[in-house]
Amino acid sequence: MKPRIAELIAALPEDLDRMEGVSVDETWHRLMDDLAWRPAPTGRLRRFWALGTLQAKIAAAYLAYWLRAGYADADEKRRRLNETHLKAALKLLGGMGYLRGAVMKMGQILANYPDVVPEQFADMLGRLHFEAPPMHFSLLRESFRNELGKDPEEVFDDFETKAFAAASLGQVHRARLKGSGQRVAIKVQYPGIARTIHDDFRNMKAAAFPMRLGGDWDNLKLQFDDIRRMLDLETDYEQEAENQRIARLAFREGDGVVVPRVYPEYSTRRVLTMEYLDGTHLGAFMASRPSQELRDRHGTQITLTSFRLWYQAKMVYADPHPGNYLFMPDGRLGLIDFGCCHHFTDQDWDFVCEVDRVANTSEEGLRRVLIRAADMTPKQQTETQRMKLMREWCDWVWEPLFHEGPFDFSDSDYFHRGVALYGELVRRRYTRSLPVNIWLSKAFFGIRAMLAHLAARVDMGAQWEQERATH
Repeated sequence: MKPRIAELIAALPEDLDRMEGVSVDETWHRLMDDLAWRPAPTGRLRRFWALGTLQAKIAAAYLAYWLRAGYADADEKRRRLNETHLKAALKLLGGMGYLRGAVMKMGQILANYPDVVPEQFADMLGRLHFEAPPMHFSLLRESFRNELGKDPEEVFDDFETKAFAAASLGQVHRARLKGSGQRVAIKVQYPGIARTIHDDFRNMKAAAFPMRLGGDWDNLKLQFDDIRRMLDLETDYEQEAENQRIARLAFREGDGVVVPRVYPEYSTRRVLTMEYLDGTHLGAFMASRPSQELRDRHGTQITLTSFRLWYQAKMVYADPHPGNYLFMPDGRLGLIDFGCCHHFTDQDWDFVCEVDRVANTSEEGLRRVLIRAADMTPKQQTETQRMKLMREWCDWVWEPLFHEGPFDFSDSDYFHRGVALYGELVRRRYTRSLPVNIWLSKAFFGIRAMLAHLAARVDMGAQWEQERATH
């Protein structure tokens, strides 16, 4: 039976307009409490309607600002605009926290790009990396029991029913292993989250229906299918455990990078038990006012994780955002969450090696690799503007690699140029691409965003040369 509109409205989080006069932190805690008892909605209609209602509420907030600010002076307009940004960000946060899944992942991506969205949006959406509204454990207990056959308190000692971290697909609880007392982090998947991703993906394909009329639909379908493949894999914690095992083997003692050990005997497709790492996330780390030397060291470690997994494990760590790095008290870097990892196929690896060979060398070699990267038709190969923009994109990606000495990522102009170039490629509908480039581009942007947040200076070129010499 299809849900009634009244039922859909009742299921939405508490309306933020009824929270006027309440502090941001208090509003945030109310949202957390409200969403804790709401399972992620399933069904294409429910999710499509909830997302559409969220867009309408945000549009209404900005319309109200426009009407009220008409006769205000510049300072008053600025104050009201900041308030509107904050209110809209809270609405967005509440809606994404309710929907979870693929929708929340989009919020995480937006939050990761400095100065691309209003500061209030970035600050609020940044909480989705590891402070997303957790589901009350009474809603997850049955899922845990279905996976491991017992209640969590029977399997572990000192199991904390209150999650200490939550994100788009699941939430994490602390506990200790019986017998050894080893501290562990247990990730439990939200009930029905795989279905929500399936529903979101079907809605996304429906929204893209007009693109079927274009000549690039065959290629876009390949990209859609690869995104769907990755989203399905992210709900498979057994695959994530395997990714984590491979990554753990890639780093040595002197690298200063820690990948937590997985305990397979306490892990299933929807429960993942791993070693608990003690550390802080990016926001808290930067709030401690770390020295430039320490920021540079951690920036170097972050870059190392990307190149080492790329060249040694032949795997793209495609989700580098602030929630997936832990800055540990002893100076090491913790690397967590291996759900979004792409393993190079033989064809992918041949392409990557060809790109490496032509980087910053012959124009003819670069042209050949650009044609391959974009899976261009013969007609597209003659389009001067397409080739020019793609060349500029490559130059942006390679700029830190060919810079002499440490590259200063605190220069916001560098990151903005990359965002603008990528946006221009999309605006002109230059969207043909090998599917592997989805994950490579996500990694390029994510790593550079992290280094920009850190304001780190990193000799990326030296690391690149060292790591690619190993394959």
